[in-house]
Amino acid sequence: MTTDLDTFIAGLPKAELHVHHVGSASPRVVAELAARHEGSTPVPADPARLAEFFTFRDFAHFIEVYVAVLNLIRDPEDLWQLFYGVGRDLAAQNARYVELTVTPYTHLINGFAPEQFCEIIEDARASVLKDHGLAFKWIFDIPGELGLPAAESTLRIALDQRPDGLIGFGLGGPEVGVPRKQFAPYFDAARAEGLHSLPHAGETTGPETVWEALRELKAERIGHGIGSARDPELLAHLAERRIPLEVCPTSNVCTRAVASLEEHPLPELVKAGVLVTVNSDDPPMFGTSLNQEYAVAAQLLGLDRSGLADLAGNAVRASFMDEAGKRALLTEIADYARI
Repeated sequence: MTTDLDTFIAGLPKAELHVHHVGSASPRVVAELAARHEGSTPVPADPARLAEFFTFRDFAHFIEVYVAVLNLIRDPEDLWQLFYGVGRDLAAQNARYVELTVTPYTHLINGFAPEQFCEIIEDARASVLKDHGLAFKWIFDIPGELGLPAAESTLRIALDQRPDGLIGFGLGGPEVGVPRKQFAPYFDAARAEGLHSLPHAGETTGPETVWEALRELKAERIGHGIGSARDPELLAHLAERRIPLEVCPTSNVCTRAVASLEEHPLPELVKAGVLVTVNSDDPPMFGTSLNQEYAVAAQLLGLDRSGLADLAGNAVRASFMDEAGKRALLTEIADYARI
């Protein structure tokens, strides 16, 4: 049943800071791609079976399924439709600005040339802005499990191609057995060229991984970061330095990083004064949406309309949107909350 708060969330202007391009493919798009490539993929072509396919045993199984969906993107049309569809679906939830995490390396090893890849995503970005009024920016991230060759390739495409939408350099994938420190030279090079350091850390591991991301990668914002809740010193550091966390509650439950929503550390992070944003991560895979994550946050934090507007404002303030854009979107949020 739709509540007044759900209606308010649906109309609330938003920024989304932690969402992955492949993980955002809608069930319809995934099923269509699976049908095109039937016989050479484990992904079911029946949309009704995708919910079962997207039921994850653990984080490792999630990565396995994610890669299977990724491997459906085999030609330029597939790639353009994927990016355009992500923008269309987020715009339908009143997202105005999105920093989309993109993993170029996985497409390069699947046959896309660096120039071709960047041309396609930039064309999709322009079409999404024109058709839906949503502004995309890119975070090119290293798939950490693929090691230093992936880091080198990601850095090269970021610096050699430098698409107009690129604002950040990230690190995703499994954390266990993938030390953050080994990627420090690549982050140093990206930062020297003006890209922001935006790695994942503390999703399936503890505070030590977040500390490593801060010290070794000079992280300006942390993807997930929920392991920080176990370390009061780290919480104080994040709060004092105003280093934002990109929290994705439903994702954390689906990948078994957290046992249940009731046990999610979001309230502890907020209580400690950490700047928290709420995001959707890989929404169709987790049976959620950006709007649904705001509803989850409202439940966990006991938020009313004013509190939800403040939460939306956090994402704007934590973003790397230009100052004029931030002022405009914060004003739009404030005006909406007063209606």
